[in-house]
Amino acid sequence: MTKLSYLHEPGVLQNLAARYELNEIYTYTGNILIAVNPFQRLPHLYDTHMMEQYKGATFGELSPHVFAVGDAAYRAMINEGKSNSILVSGESGAGKTETTKMLMRYLAYLGGRSGVEGRTVEQQVLESNPVLEAFGNAKTVRNNNSSRFGKFVEIQFDKSGRISGAAIRTYLLERSRVCQISDPERNYHCFYLLCAAPLEDIERYKLGSPKSFHYLNQSNCYELDGVNDSHEYLATRRAMDIVGISDQEQEGIFRVVAAILHLGNVNFAKGQEIDSSVIKDEKSRFHLSFTSELLRCDAKSLEDALIKRVMVTPEEIITRTLDPENAVSSRDALAKTIYSRLFDWLVDKINVSIGQDLNSKSIIGVLDIYGFESFKCNSFEQFCINFTNEKLQQHFNQHVFKMEQEEYTKEEINWSYIEFVDNQDVLDLIEKKPGGIIALLDEACMFPKSTHETFAQKLYQTFKNHKRFIKPKLSRTDFTISHYAGEVNYQANQFLDKNKDYVVAEHQALLTASNCPFVAGLFPPLPEESSKSSKFSSIGSRFKLQLQSLMETLSATEPHYIRCVKPNNILKPAIFENFNIIQQLRCGGVLEAIRISCAGYPTRRTFYEFLNRFGLLAPEVLEGNSDDKVACQMILDKKGLIGYQIGKSKVFLRAGQMAELDARRAEVLGNAARTIQRQIHTYIARKEFISLRETAINLQSYLRGNVARKLYEQLRREAAALKIEKNFRLYIARKSYLRVKSSAITLQTGLRAMTARKEFRFRKQTKATTIIQAHWRCHQAHSYYRHLQKAIIVSQCGWRCRVARRELRMLKMAARETGALKEAKDKLEKRVEELTWRLQLEKRLRIDLEEAKAQEFAKLQDALHAMQVQVEEAKSMVVKEREAARKAIEEAPPVIKGTPVMVQDTEKINSLSAEVEKLRAQLLSETQIADNEKQAYVVAQATNEQLTKKLEDAEKKVDQLQDSVQRLEDKVSNLESENQVLRQQALAISPTAKALTARPKTTIIQRTPENGNVQDGDAKKAADSILARPNSREAENEDRPQKSLNEKQQENQDLLIKCVSQDLGFSGGKPVAACMIYRCLIQWRSFEVERTSIFDSIIRTIGSAIEVQENNDVLSYWLSNSSTLLLLLQRTLKASGAASLTPQRRRSTSASLFGRMSQGLRGSPQNAGFSFLNGRVLSGLDELRQVEAKYPALLFKQQLTAFLEKIYGMIRDNLKKEISPLLGLCIQAPRTSRASLVKGRSQANAVAQQALIAHWQSIVKSLNNCLKTMRANYVPPFVVKKVFTQIFSFINVQLFNSLLLRRECCSFSNGEYVKAGLAELEQWCHDATEEFAGSAWDELKHIRQAVGFLVIHQKPKKTLKEITNDLCPVLSIQQLYRISTMYWDDKYGTHSVSSDVISSMRVMMTEDSNNALSSSFLLDDDSSIPFTVDDISKSMQKVEASDIDPPPLIRENSGFSFLLQRAE
Repeated sequence: MTKLSYLHEPGVLQNLAARYELNEIYTYTGNILIAVNPFQRLPHLYDTHMMEQYKGATFGELSPHVFAVGDAAYRAMINEGKSNSILVSGESGAGKTETTKMLMRYLAYLGGRSGVEGRTVEQQVLESNPVLEAFGNAKTVRNNNSSRFGKFVEIQFDKSGRISGAAIRTYLLERSRVCQISDPERNYHCFYLLCAAPLEDIERYKLGSPKSFHYLNQSNCYELDGVNDSHEYLATRRAMDIVGISDQEQEGIFRVVAAILHLGNVNFAKGQEIDSSVIKDEKSRFHLSFTSELLRCDAKSLEDALIKRVMVTPEEIITRTLDPENAVSSRDALAKTIYSRLFDWLVDKINVSIGQDLNSKSIIGVLDIYGFESFKCNSFEQFCINFTNEKLQQHFNQHVFKMEQEEYTKEEINWSYIEFVDNQDVLDLIEKKPGGIIALLDEACMFPKSTHETFAQKLYQTFKNHKRFIKPKLSRTDFTISHYAGEVNYQANQFLDKNKDYVVAEHQALLTASNCPFVAGLFPPLPEESSKSSKFSSIGSRFKLQLQSLMETLSATEPHYIRCVKPNNILKPAIFENFNIIQQLRCGGVLEAIRISCAGYPTRRTFYEFLNRFGLLAPEVLEGNSDDKVACQMILDKKGLIGYQIGKSKVFLRAGQMAELDARRAEVLGNAARTIQRQIHTYIARKEFISLRETAINLQSYLRGNVARKLYEQLRREAAALKIEKNFRLYIARKSYLRVKSSAITLQTGLRAMTARKEFRFRKQTKATTIIQAHWRCHQAHSYYRHLQKAIIVSQCGWRCRVARRELRMLKMAARETGALKEAKDKLEKRVEELTWRLQLEKRLRIDLEEAKAQEFAKLQDALHAMQVQVEEAKSMVVKEREAARKAIEEAPPVIKGTPVMVQDTEKINSLSAEVEKLRAQLLSETQIADNEKQAYVVAQATNEQLTKKLEDAEKKVDQLQDSVQRLEDKVSNLESENQVLRQQALAISPTAKALTARPKTTIIQRTPENGNVQDGDAKKAADSILARPNSREAENEDRPQKSLNEKQQENQDLLIKCVSQDLGFSGGKPVAACMIYRCLIQWRSFEVERTSIFDSIIRTIGSAIEVQENNDVLSYWLSNSSTLLLLLQRTLKASGAASLTPQRRRSTSASLFGRMSQGLRGSPQNAGFSFLNGRVLSGLDELRQVEAKYPALLFKQQLTAFLEKIYGMIRDNLKKEISPLLGLCIQAPRTSRASLVKGRSQANAVAQQALIAHWQSIVKSLNNCLKTMRANYVPPFVVKKVFTQIFSFINVQLFNSLLLRRECCSFSNGEYVKAGLAELEQWCHDATEEFAGSAWDELKHIRQAVGFLVIHQKPKKTLKEITNDLCPVLSIQQLYRISTMYWDDKYGTHSVSSDVISSMRVMMTEDSNNALSSSFLLDDDSSIPFTVDDISKSMQKVEASDIDPPPLIRENSGFSFLLQRAE
């Protein structure tokens, strides 16, 4: 970037941003490499091929790269024999660790050699990174893999440039992170890796989820995106193997890590003594014992070391207990100490394992250390980090100034005026003895009574006049230091604690005595004088000494700088935040280096580069034979520049002079470019004109030939068409004649056969009817007698039961009114039981008597028959006897002797006469019985006739049901055909415009009152005549008439939509808009076309009209229109391929051969000649012509149905919204009015009663308004009936649910109040008539029965059977139980049902719950559409669309003349 023309902050930032967009993350600023973190993998930048490219390349020859810096350091070490160092710096998340890894990989690639035991030194150096990252890196807010320690790696090389050894030095590990982390940061990686270890390791260390450990669950972050802790654990174990850590040592390492986790879960509680503590619970005791097991120490000693302190005085040894807070601090101090010792042991082990070459003369050091940090809260760690950066910045400034000095000396120019900014005063403020901040901090730590406040006051007094030290106004412990990168405010609260680095004597003694060699090795025995007490050791002083040693090492090497930059704080790729990056550049000293460069001569070019770039400003200078230096001098003098200097091989320019030269160069180049462009434009225009002219000539020639070929082809096709038409018409005529002849013969045969079969069937049916009548009359007479006898018995039993119940009721009333004793009641109940038993006995006796009477009747009939025979014989004998007597009297002589004989004959005659009289009486009785039988026969015959009529009615109902089934089957077939048409239309419609434009133009035949409905044959003839026209005439006149016809039709459609959008009202009870739309659609044949826009326009008009959902008048108007139009469409449209006959006619005609023949004739396209036959035979056809609907018509019908249902729902919901607030007031009577009703029956009560039903009258008023609106708009009564049925159902649900949910509503007086309101609704249903109210009153059955149950008086005397069967048959057991338990009487003080009934209800509810029945006692409101299109078409009367008067706007237009002619 030192070669930029404008070397300032915006120029540097623009250069970095432009390169970052191209994934060029490395940029040079002199010898400084700036690396911008890409936050993504770029493997192509770091593979072996890239290493080979940069190996041995000159610095700056290839693109900027971290390998170039490594190669430059390696080449300088080999060529000059001097040690080099590479300083990698930057803030957290800038990529320092990754850059350090890449450097070490490249250096290992350059100087690799085989080591001992098969492990190379470079492998050990590289594999030390995963181990140190696992134990020294953690997730922070800014970085998922942030190094929490500083690291300086010395790679040692031998004379041949091979790696001979290495050493790692670490600085300032963040110990406080072990015990305390904040959300969303994490603790060190090793803890999470161990929790994700294999199962056997987890069981061995008794670990679990990280959420179960106190040191890890202080943050909600447990996992890292894209990182598998299980795999990382295994990788860390492999890296430990490579760096030389044995299995036993690895076992000890992870034992210590697990012990720290368990130690963190040990909690303390307050003990019995003052300021004492004990282990809190068994869980803490378990973790304590397992921690001691892992550390191989005594559990009791560990507990004492945590909660006790031993103070050694000259006189005695004092043991002091710690309170719970100090015990927790002791626990955390032990954990931090163990982890710090473990990390130091790892570093030492890695150094010993790798091995150092003491004879090495050259090293390359790689420093990976924290960058400048300034947070909201800055503590001792940030103070040490920024102190380190101040040291490195001083070293950096001195190095940059030295480079500038060497450059100017080499070129022999004057440079004495360049200023150099030094930050030595800040370093003195921090580290100077005895008055520096670190010295004062050590002094404060040595005094036991010192606090952070006294330390801060000491700082304020010592540095009150220092220009780099600032005291904040609103804090007593904060202080601010003005660093080179800006001011940082530090909080001194924890400076004293964090600066103390000592091990508690109890902790040291405990772990030194551990039985685990690894743990004992971490804590070697202290000298005798230091083991008796806790000796103070300053972390700040030790860190200052480490930093001095590091600076001495860096000063002895040749430094190379890499500044890592984090482009954004969200750690996402391709995001470049300017303010964030410029702040990092300032903190990293990059801009300071640029400032130093700008202070002298920021722009420098070699003579060749300068002449090559700016020679065109003075061409005469280049034409001469001047020296390069003289030529550069002449160009600069010619342009009038001053202050520049010319060295031995370069030109040095002051700031801004490069930009001035670039501006003059751009002006010269612009003039030359305009001249070149003018010539090029002339050439291009001439070339395009010639090419265009040749193309036009070729195109014209081709088009003329194409037109001639088309004309010839058209003439040839016309001649062929004439010949084809002639032959085709001959063929059609011949075929039609043969078909007519064959049909006539077939028809005659079918008619004759049908007549014969009909005559045969009639005779067969007549004979069968005679037989059936004979058997039926016999069966009817016998059945009548049996039924009559059974009815008499049943009537007697019923009457006796009624008399018994009446007596029982009277006795109960008498007992209730006079207070009769319970004994009478028991006697009556016993009497009822006795009567019931007697009734059952009498029923059985009656049945036996009936059977006996039947047998006796049969015997009497036989006796009657025998008696009639005897009577006939007796009559004949009497006649014979009379004749014999008469003859004897006549023949006998008149003498006296004959007197005894006469007397004897007279006696015989008298006896015979008596016998005759007896037989005559018997005959009379039998005659009377016969008359009675005749009368019974007459009654049975009448009953038979009634049954015959019922049978006929049943047969008619069966026929109707069969018709309904047939209609449903036809409807299903129509729907299937309709679906098939829709699928075909959907397949036929292509998304490309070519398929639509390739369709042939269809000629629309307008329907007029003269031609009526165009028949199929006429349509065919019309089509033939159209085809027969000469094509030449068609070609001339096709476009203009078709266009005018379409335009006229579009105007008519627009006029129709304009009229429909207005309120056209009604004509004769029919909506004008619906009838007019229907007639226009029929006249224009819109149902039969493939594409039309009229349907979409109608739908849009209706949709825009009903946008105002609260206007019931508009909604009712469109509900009437849409239902009428849908009725007309339902009776007119049919799907393609469906028959046009009604189901009744189809079944009747297809039941015979003639029906099937006529149906086939109607379905054929050649039936025009048989219209007279169809007219006579099928006289029952509907007069309404059905149309085969296309896809747009079917879609319009579906959309209209959806709008009808939507409008219906909107009207219903509006009415619900209107009455919903009133229902909340109607369920409970006001308390004042209720009290007035209780007090008495006066004139005031009538006024209160009138006020109570005011809310109900408001509901009735809303219902009347809605009914009036729908009747005014002639909404079909069927739809009105459905609306009010659902509204009453809604009222029933709301009132009933409120009654069940609110106990104050389940009272006697409230029941009377609701009952009075229901009477108002009943009166409204009566006034609205059944035509509009329908079964709406029945929808209130739940609330009616519930209110009726509330207002009955003697509820305790009611049994469960009476309640469920007589009083409340509709209510469920759950609902009855809730009403019974919630009931209270505020008027008469009556009680609810008896406890036995309540118990029975509970038992039934338990059985219902066991049977998996629903236990909900609330009702659900049904908001579905309660009807279909078929229901509307069946319920509505036939609508004549022709009997309407069109509006004036339509009447004046000639295109709508067909609307003015009414149907006959």
